[in-house]
Amino acid sequence: MRYFCWLILLTGLQGAAIAQQPVLHGRVISGGRPVPHASISIQAQKAGTVSDSAGVFRVSLPAFGKYTIKVSAVGYITFLQEVVVNEPDLPPLEMMLTPVSSDLAEIVVTGTMKEVSRMESPVPVEIITPKLFQKNPVPGLFEALSMVNGVQPQLNCNVCNTGDIHINGMEGPYTMILIDGMPIVSALSTVYGLNGIPNSIVERIEVVKGPGSSLYGSEAMGGIINVITKNPVKAPVVSADIFATSWQELSADASVKFKAAGSTGLLGINYFSYDHPLDKNKDGFTDVTIQSRISVFNKWNFERKDNRLASLAARYVYEDRWGGEMSWNKTLRGSNDIYGESIYTNRWELIGMYQLPVKEKIITQISLNSHGQNSWYGTTPYMAKQHVAFAQVYWDRQLGKDHNFLLGGAYRYTLYDDNTPGTSSADGLKNAASRIPLPGVFVQDEWALNDKNTLLMGYRYDYDRHHGSVHSPRLAYKWSPAGNSTIRASFGTGYRVVNLFTEDHAALTGAREVVIAEALDPERSYNGNLNYVLKIPMRDAFAGLDVTGFYSYFTNKIVGDFYADPDKIIYDNLKGHAVSKGISLNADLNFSFPLKILAGVTYMKVYQVEDKNGNGIMEKSVQLNAPEWSGNAVVTYTLPKQFIIDVTAKWDGPMRLPILPADYRPEYSPWFCIANIQVTKKMQNGFEIYGGIKNLFNFVPKDPIMRPFDPFDKNVNDPVTNPHGYTFDPSYNYAPLQGIRGFIGMRYTMKNKR
Repeated sequence: MRYFCWLILLTGLQGAAIAQQPVLHGRVISGGRPVPHASISIQAQKAGTVSDSAGVFRVSLPAFGKYTIKVSAVGYITFLQEVVVNEPDLPPLEMMLTPVSSDLAEIVVTGTMKEVSRMESPVPVEIITPKLFQKNPVPGLFEALSMVNGVQPQLNCNVCNTGDIHINGMEGPYTMILIDGMPIVSALSTVYGLNGIPNSIVERIEVVKGPGSSLYGSEAMGGIINVITKNPVKAPVVSADIFATSWQELSADASVKFKAAGSTGLLGINYFSYDHPLDKNKDGFTDVTIQSRISVFNKWNFERKDNRLASLAARYVYEDRWGGEMSWNKTLRGSNDIYGESIYTNRWELIGMYQLPVKEKIITQISLNSHGQNSWYGTTPYMAKQHVAFAQVYWDRQLGKDHNFLLGGAYRYTLYDDNTPGTSSADGLKNAASRIPLPGVFVQDEWALNDKNTLLMGYRYDYDRHHGSVHSPRLAYKWSPAGNSTIRASFGTGYRVVNLFTEDHAALTGAREVVIAEALDPERSYNGNLNYVLKIPMRDAFAGLDVTGFYSYFTNKIVGDFYADPDKIIYDNLKGHAVSKGISLNADLNFSFPLKILAGVTYMKVYQVEDKNGNGIMEKSVQLNAPEWSGNAVVTYTLPKQFIIDVTAKWDGPMRLPILPADYRPEYSPWFCIANIQVTKKMQNGFEIYGGIKNLFNFVPKDPIMRPFDPFDKNVNDPVTNPHGYTFDPSYNYAPLQGIRGFIGMRYTMKNKR
């Protein structure tokens, strides 16, 4: 009997102890829906469980205290959360997972030339997808890049509407533009190369801010924009997007997939037409250039043994654009009666990739492109051609479990010729086209120190016949202290072997000798970045923050002196340096109800320090078209019955502008915002109908053209009507000249049958 009583007592005490054991319970959700079969484990403990079909989980803990909970599921980003357990009956927890399809987990290649998830890349990479720029449809990728924080598509001429891409305030020539990793858009073609890439064949656009010459060589000084085209195997069978605006612009974009003899092809066509001159600011000139553009793209993927890579792509672009006085027509091309700027562009590109049939992973890549331009700027002709051949081979090897190794070599040959004195012989009697061979080798090692630390080391050696040996090292470090935060630090260098003979020489008249300083050095840049990414799961939302501080130092900028000797153009390095520094913040908010917000802001200081007068006194000047403050936002709300509302906006603070001496126009632009709204109705059969309003606030710059009534400067010397000696100048630009306008369009997608 005594032993029986002791047994009852011990059983009761054991039951009481069990009753006091803490239990963690709750559910795992994503977008307001349960996530079944999610793994919930307690770090440093053997305890763990799996959520049921309703996302509900329950796990017992050994004692009270602080625990780190790891939640993971197939198709979702893993994250860690700390929980303090100080009582047995805890309130239920809600663990919110983010799908892997988020752009934060997409595969990127630009930062390391290897496929890796964006979260795992030691180099920060920003992504823009077709889904994002469909929220504000545009006829070309040039305009679409305004959706990226810190990237500014800048129009440089209010007549011909040519422009370039600025990254963190640095000028367009410092931005390298790639298509499928190939440097085929450069120098002369940078102005027009992004126009006419069919949106329907674009998989994503990757943006790396800061130098990348250790992998990509010359021109990757300020940043890299890599346009990744779709894999034909994974592309939709048919895709089409057509829209028109109230300004009578028409954009049509379509692609179709087909198979033939062990290969899969993707054919894309882009057409844009604007043939309705408007002069709403009443200056006598077209507000937007008249354009007609056709682009055809064809890409093939070939089936090979062991899934080895093989692809071939080609693109052809033809564009006819003109801007000028409203009464101008093509019969007046080159005349001095009525001013007009007319540009014919012919361009073709060929891109190929082939993995060698050997055990090691060795990839060969080639690209060829030809760019021809026939243009008149008033009475000044500019006829130019550029041919670029590029070849690259690299060996991708995993060394042990910790080292991801890359070794490669590249060769680029550029031929440039035009009708200006810039490409004539020293005596001006014969033509002397520019020919630039540029061989290089590169090496890179991505070293996984442990589960939380990764170190990337890279180096490139190039040889230029004018500049000699060029060295480009790079170092990057990634630390992931927890599953929901990442810190990246990087240092890199960039350089640019300059093609001295550019479109700027269209302004030259007469024969002038081109003189290159004997000790001319390549332009160089040195950059440091510190990046912090944080994922914040909340009860009814998920937030992502991405903060980057950057500092870039530029030396040896090559400039032409047109004034020291009227018979010469003397090229020499800038006697000073340039700086681009600042901080950018990107925020991504996903709520459990159908609202998503993307927003970004950049603050930067971009300036140049030089000895302008040769007296040893360094003077500081602010970079043109580089606003201290800029930002963008995208707000998406999904209504019942598949209606979607998208509001997009880009805003800029004051930026310094190119003014003339004694100019009456302000040197700095005002604060302004270009906002747009779109409503989309999704159908069940793959169709979408959308429409909206662009430039809701109807913002248009004032006085974009100086003396539009005298474009040939026939009366500039009249002291009565022109006491300040103003000349015709269309370069005062900081925003598009199109005001408020409506648009309507339709999309169709036929996906692969399963």
